[in-house]
Amino acid sequence: MSSGNSIAPAAPATPFEWIGGEARVRALVDRFYDLMDIELGYRELRLAHGSTLDDARQKLFWFLCGWLGGPQHYTERFGHPRLRMRHMPFAIGIVERDQWLACMDQAMGETGVDPALRERLKTSFFQTADWMRNTPGSP
Repeated sequence: MSSGNSIAPAAPATPFEWIGGEARVRALVDRFYDLMDIELGYRELRLAHGSTLDDARQKLFWFLCGWLGGPQHYTERFGHPRLRMRHMPFAIGIVERDQWLACMDQAMGETGVDPALRERLKTSFFQTADWMRNTPGSP
C-alpha cells in the first residue's frame, strides 16, 4: 500500500546536470568533432577548422561546460567568450551554420542526450549559430 508521500525526483538544476556533467559534455564534443572529421556532409565545416581539431575540440568542451551551467573552464582561461568576435576570422555562412547545427544534432542523438534537452539545445544552438554568420550575402 502506498503512503502517498512518494517524492518525485528533482529536475536537474541546469542543462549541465541534465546532460550528465563533464563526462557527457566531453562525449558530446568528441562525437561532434569525430563526425565533422569523417562525414562528407560536414565538409565545408571541417575545412573551416584547419588541419587539426584538437584546439577547437578542447575549447568547445570548456565553453559548453560553462554555457550549460557547469564549471566556467573557458572564462577562467580566456575571459568572456566574445563568440562573434573570436569567430570573425572564419567565413561563416548559411552552409557552415547549417552543417554545424546538423553535426551537433547528430552528435546529440548518438550520445543519448535526453530528447527534451536536445530540443531545447537545438533552439539555443540555432540562435547562436545564426548570429555568428559573417559572410557577405548571408542575410
